[in-house]
Amino acid sequence: MEIQFIGAAHEVTGSKHLITTESGKKILLDCGMFQGKGQETDEMNRNLGFEPREIDHIILSHAHIDHSGLIPYLFTLGFEGSVICTDATRNLCSLMLPDSGFIQEHDNKWYNKKLAKKGLPPIKPIYNSEDAVKAMKLFIGVSIDRKFKIDDNITVKFTSSGHMLGGAVVNLSIRENGRIKNIAYTGDIGRPYNRIIKPPAPFPQADILITESTYGDRIHDPNHESEYALLDIVKDTCVKKGGKLIIPSFSVGRTQEIVYILNNWFNQGILPKIDIYVDSPLSVNVTEVFKLHPECYNKDVLEVMKTDSDPFGFEQLHYIKNINESKKLNKTKKPCVIISASGMAEAGRVKHHIANSIDDPRNTILIVGYCAPTTLGARLQQGDARISIFGQEHYIKADIKRLESFSGHGDYTEMADFLECQDKELLQGIYLVHGDLSSAEQYRKYLLQKGFKNIEIPAPLERITI
Repeated sequence: MEIQFIGAAHEVTGSKHLITTESGKKILLDCGMFQGKGQETDEMNRNLGFEPREIDHIILSHAHIDHSGLIPYLFTLGFEGSVICTDATRNLCSLMLPDSGFIQEHDNKWYNKKLAKKGLPPIKPIYNSEDAVKAMKLFIGVSIDRKFKIDDNITVKFTSSGHMLGGAVVNLSIRENGRIKNIAYTGDIGRPYNRIIKPPAPFPQADILITESTYGDRIHDPNHESEYALLDIVKDTCVKKGGKLIIPSFSVGRTQEIVYILNNWFNQGILPKIDIYVDSPLSVNVTEVFKLHPECYNKDVLEVMKTDSDPFGFEQLHYIKNINESKKLNKTKKPCVIISASGMAEAGRVKHHIANSIDDPRNTILIVGYCAPTTLGARLQQGDARISIFGQEHYIKADIKRLESFSGHGDYTEMADFLECQDKELLQGIYLVHGDLSSAEQYRKYLLQKGFKNIEIPAPLERITI
């Protein structure tokens, strides 16, 4: 059996790990988009490194686009196998993949205008929203903790990773030549305490472990400190300075966490009397999916729901879908909080909100998660006096702040603690993916100190035989 690390090797996007059995069966663990590298990203996404028609199954750890976003592209190239994931992941993908296709169509029109000015031929988007809708027929939803038999020799079981709604560790058992190999792929690992969903759960013993290293060199602040820091930022920006607080936030998970915190403050009577806007059609729809899956909620949320039937809605909160209403937010001078996608501020409505707010010292732009190095979210944090947005230079006069512990990824101590459910002596190999090389190297050193062995950091496209 062979494993090839096609994406998310020495970097944090584009997760794709290809398993080829001795019988020729091909299983792709995740099928994610590369993100945040401009035109280079487009080329990396188009050049897959494998033939889509040869893939028998895609097994998804979770719905984030850097793990699921190329499934419609494979579909357009002839992939007809199954996409196996948890029920919640399937429901989220039914929204997120068409949204990804729509964004590509929109961005492609803008890019083709630039090409036309240079006398160059237009290019097509990788896929469109219609392709994504059609690709959903390939999805099979499986309940968490249920063993699912793919064929006579392969079974899969999903256990909670605590990273996002429906996020799971993929536990594969593959029989070859009368022997069983157990492969665990963690996908992205959540924190021991998530404000909404259940924490990561112990997973079955593996022979081979493929695991993330995004924050392999970082420690998060405690959750409660970030919640109070957020409240302080709301008060300072919206009450003291009378400005806008712009929060670039991923539509899935992060937005619902922030809304849930604000909802609790509202219930406690400590939220300032200002308007809160969630300005993202995807965020609005995803929140409805969250409401469909209370089985994923932790005990705290279920306790809140005994007295508050909707933990994602309150009097001061407004969900914005209409584009004209979104544009009005750019012109308003009233103090408010605007939560809008994308989390890395690289696309979507939030980019316009930032461009219209960044030159006013009353305003604050708050980064609440990881941003790939070349994205607008990362560039905002570099401390430069000026920045280019939509090709126009802006002086940065707004405050730029960051709250790290809103991240859905565990830090290196939390990830390592999660792996303690494994017998170290029985792990034949640990492969660190989904992390910058420096982060993965630091994490490897920490795991070795904790007694883990046989740890490797595979290079892009590297193949191993197990």
